[in-house]
Amino acid sequence: MAAKVRSKFVCQSCGTSHAQWLGQCSQCKEWNTLVEEVMDRVQEKRGTPESVRSRTPKPIAIDAIPVQDGPRIALNDGELARVLGGGLVPGSITLIGGEPGIGKSTLLLQTALRNPHLKTLYVSGEESEHQVKMRAERLQVASSEWRVASNAPDSPIATSPANCYVLTETNTQNIFKHIEALQPGLVVIDSVQTLHTASLEASPGSVGQVRECTAELMRFAKASDIPFVLIGHITKDGFIAGPKVLEHMVDCVLQFEGDRDHAYRLLRPLKNRFGSTNELGIYEMQGTGLSAVEDPSQVLLGDRRERPSGVAVSATLEGQRPLLIEVQALVSSAVYGTPQRSATGFDLRRMNMLLAVLEKRCGFRLGQKDVFLNLAGGFRVEEPAIDLAVVCAVLSSNADIAIPMDTVFCGEVGLSGEVRPVTRTEQRIAEAAKLGFARIFLPQGTKGIGPVKGIELVQVGQVNEVLGHLFG
Repeated sequence: MAAKVRSKFVCQSCGTSHAQWLGQCSQCKEWNTLVEEVMDRVQEKRGTPESVRSRTPKPIAIDAIPVQDGPRIALNDGELARVLGGGLVPGSITLIGGEPGIGKSTLLLQTALRNPHLKTLYVSGEESEHQVKMRAERLQVASSEWRVASNAPDSPIATSPANCYVLTETNTQNIFKHIEALQPGLVVIDSVQTLHTASLEASPGSVGQVRECTAELMRFAKASDIPFVLIGHITKDGFIAGPKVLEHMVDCVLQFEGDRDHAYRLLRPLKNRFGSTNELGIYEMQGTGLSAVEDPSQVLLGDRRERPSGVAVSATLEGQRPLLIEVQALVSSAVYGTPQRSATGFDLRRMNMLLAVLEKRCGFRLGQKDVFLNLAGGFRVEEPAIDLAVVCAVLSSNADIAIPMDTVFCGEVGLSGEVRPVTRTEQRIAEAAKLGFARIFLPQGTKGIGPVKGIELVQVGQVNEVLGHLFG
């Protein structure tokens, strides 16, 4: 007879232990703060593989620890590899979160299928193997290039050219047994909220189950040097569901963003123990999966021969990558009395601040005008360097005068109407020159900028100076 697992319910607010679950903590009187925690892990130890149980760490002098700067696991997806810092680190755990239907499962499945040098085990707790097979066929992968491994203990595990295997299982102990039998180079968990461990009686997706399952995966990954990639659900507020400690436990947290009405998806690192968090991966959703966008500036600007009024191009940065984004503004008379203010991809409060600067410092009467602002391509930019382009686009639409097509703007606008310097101006200038722009407006006093062949550098200190250059 299996030993009974002992557990307790601990308040996440004050730490008081209870023998059973209660809606309200008897000590701090907080509601819904009790979470089940394991006291005796006998049953968990029986289900844990021998390779993990036999590992007993001992204290080692830091000078005696050998330096292991081994190569990362290479990926054929350049965008994902760059966001991760150059590739997967053996024994690491990566968590990817995003809106439902944004493409998290598609990204990881196509990563598994398009890296035949990497044996991958795709653990699906939300879909059956036939559903995963249908999605793989949509990604234009031949059915003969990969096999499906069922969750039956006696099912044979066969090799395949694509080295991709599917396992429909949610129990962590059974998953560890299949991993030891298969010895994959990468394990994908879809999703961590569907897993459950026999150590807890709570339902899958609860705070206790998510924390315990992630802890078991972390111990197994560190002991076996197998990288794990977890897919996580998010709440209605956009945060990863589950306890906040989940993000502390993993090595890398990636956020998959984008509007489902647009084709572009952004992969941002929120945490990375092995690389920079300033990188950005850009994908385009197509019928055959996610395609990496190598030159996003060229895609965002399009092939427009004539630019109407109210359109300006801004040189911004997404992580370490410079981007040229088209800012579109529409200014019209308020028909219903109260003027409307709308911004897509830009902070509405910051747009109102810029309109107030134009009203107070530059003398433009926009109080009775409707102002609509949009960033082309569905991108959302929070960098203040886009301020100057927003101001010029609004005034261009208000005067109905088009801005020259070969002009780029870069600068932050202060409350007194001054144009303030921004960081890494050299990269912005180089990106504009590469795409054939002839003139770029920069903040006055930008240091370390020399003449650049093929593009004119115009330094301005006030918004009025920019308007004088553009509209006379």
